[in-house]
Amino acid sequence: METNVKRFCLSEQGGPEVMQWSGQTLDEPGAGEVLLRQTAIGLNYIDTYHRSGLYPLELPSGLGVEAAGVVEAVGPECGDLAIGDRVGYCQGPIGAYAEARIMPADNLIPLPDGIDDTTAAAVLLKGLTAAFLLRKTFPVQAGQQVLVHAAAGGVGLLLVQWAKHLGARVIGSVGSPAKAELATQQGCDDVILYRQQAVAERVRALTEGRGVEVVYDSVGKDTFAASLDSLATRGMLVSYGNASGPAPEVKPLTLAQKGSLFLTRPTLWHYIERPAERLALTRELFALLEAGVLTVNINHTYALAEAPRAHRDLEARKTSGSVVLLP
Repeated sequence: METNVKRFCLSEQGGPEVMQWSGQTLDEPGAGEVLLRQTAIGLNYIDTYHRSGLYPLELPSGLGVEAAGVVEAVGPECGDLAIGDRVGYCQGPIGAYAEARIMPADNLIPLPDGIDDTTAAAVLLKGLTAAFLLRKTFPVQAGQQVLVHAAAGGVGLLLVQWAKHLGARVIGSVGSPAKAELATQQGCDDVILYRQQAVAERVRALTEGRGVEVVYDSVGKDTFAASLDSLATRGMLVSYGNASGPAPEVKPLTLAQKGSLFLTRPTLWHYIERPAERLALTRELFALLEAGVLTVNINHTYALAEAPRAHRDLEARKTSGSVVLLP
């Protein structure tokens, strides 16, 4: 039986105006596939990179990498998945901006009863990103000092809460007093208004000249130099996003001159490419959510059909916390 749905697709890359709201007919799921009726869809900065062309796509293409929903049909060879199961995902194939879609069963994550669909769509990609950054890329230890850029963003707020739970001292950088208040409420020990204060100078003042062991930087071009200058000797800059544009190139000798620094540009997919890795990080994330250690700040919701407006607001930095699209 065929299923008719609406979705966003791209025939070219560019601004939000290239997002096309159109119909699609879905066939029955094949081997290893399910038909997923989506109930909530996560909006992430990577979606804007895919849309704009910063991350090239094979066109035509869908858009979006994260959602939650209910299984409506199951093809052969799908293990224990059954009709009615609540599941989520945060990896390809790209195409989450849809009312329903066919998904590979292996990419789906069963959702516990204690986590609703909207929370799951808001937290899977951001939460697993925070998990691999804090637990795998630079495993934060109690007593260390960390700097989190965009500390009032979706990933930033989770990094702040989780790092505090691990016993770190957390310095956040944000763009407005309102975002500073939010970051402080979620656990930042100190907050820097990067538009008004020199970030690296302020970090040195807050750390008695030493600097921080790690900087988590999702901003890119606008913060990259300050991030390097905020690090202690043998510190690590974890550059994991490009909200202000791609980070500049850096010569290896510069890292030596600034204190034998480490620089990495990690991506989540390389940390969850094996199912066992994804399962372990997901279990840790869900346990902290259910225990109340982590809270998800869903500060904005939009109807799925309003996704272009949501993209404009996200890129204009009008949002904080997580943003969810509702079919």
